[in-house]
Amino acid sequence: MTSPLENPAVEPLPLAPDAPLPHRKVIRSWLIPLAQRTTLRALLLLALDYALLGATLTGTVLLTSVWLKLLCGLAAGFVIGRLFIIGHDGCHQSLTPHRQLNKWLGRIAFLPSLTAYSLWDVGHNVVHHGFTNLKGVDFVWAPLTPDEYQALSPLRRAMERVYRSGWAPGVYYMVEIWWRRMFFPSQSSMGTQRPIFTWDCLLISGYGLLWLAGLVAAAIGTQQSILLTLGLGFVVPLLFWFAMIGFVVYVHHTHVKVSWHAERNAWARAQPFVSTTVHLTFPLQIGALLHHIMEHTAHHVDMSIPLYRLKEAQKKLEDLLPERIIIQPFSWRWYFDTARSCKLYDFSRSCWTDFAGRATSTPKAQAA
Repeated sequence: MTSPLENPAVEPLPLAPDAPLPHRKVIRSWLIPLAQRTTLRALLLLALDYALLGATLTGTVLLTSVWLKLLCGLAAGFVIGRLFIIGHDGCHQSLTPHRQLNKWLGRIAFLPSLTAYSLWDVGHNVVHHGFTNLKGVDFVWAPLTPDEYQALSPLRRAMERVYRSGWAPGVYYMVEIWWRRMFFPSQSSMGTQRPIFTWDCLLISGYGLLWLAGLVAAAIGTQQSILLTLGLGFVVPLLFWFAMIGFVVYVHHTHVKVSWHAERNAWARAQPFVSTTVHLTFPLQIGALLHHIMEHTAHHVDMSIPLYRLKEAQKKLEDLLPERIIIQPFSWRWYFDTARSCKLYDFSRSCWTDFAGRATSTPKAQAA
């Protein structure tokens, strides 16, 4: 007789908290009806966000108040984040049913964030999703061990303290991810070199130069300071974007209940697609403004689910896997408590530590 867990045609029942977790294929089968994609909806979302970006960047030029210009610059950075999430879906082939269209829509949506599509594809789809929280492979916000931290130079230790302070997620992303791995990276940084990497970097460079040229022309045409216009219409949006993506990726995979692994077999046994992600909840529909990227467990279980169905998929997972998924209501107090607790990771005790090596989360028993 076929079990409901093995037959997607049978509606599964919630799993007991102490029952073995089904194979990923079984869990993904629960979400198959939610993986349907529509081209029109994707195009409308892309057009809406580009219109919002155009409006906010126009505001940095045409508004007279410097404070309103600054507000528009910050809003433009937020919209760049929304466009990036659309590009992220395109890169996962979850935006529309058409593979080539997804690639081009992904590239178009990535342009304002100056993200090279092919480099993100390798670093995110292959490395991060393929080996989430596996030390030595997944490089995004990978914690150092106490021994690794002590072996750093004083300058590098100071940088690590800045990165893990809670105040500078954007600095981390801008330096360690974008500059080192997403903008004309060296072969040692990516582990490989492909011609498409260079072409995609040239594409975003051309877009960036056109963006700068447009702002310069606008400043001259309206008899405004070129430096101020570039600062508010280019630098501020990008800095906000870097802070936004650094924060989002940090809170997705950093939590006192989230484990990192140094050994591949133990990592595989831990079912990392469920145990290494956090569903961060917000009031006032803020999650919807972020295109539901915070419903992150569902995304890691099945990357083919489009952003406009992630909320339903996340709810279904949480209904069927009670007490298995980390659900964290957002507060600034929680965020900075996490930043204070999650400095380094001690793999021998499977716990987070501070910079002195003192445990800040409950050590876990080692599997035999």
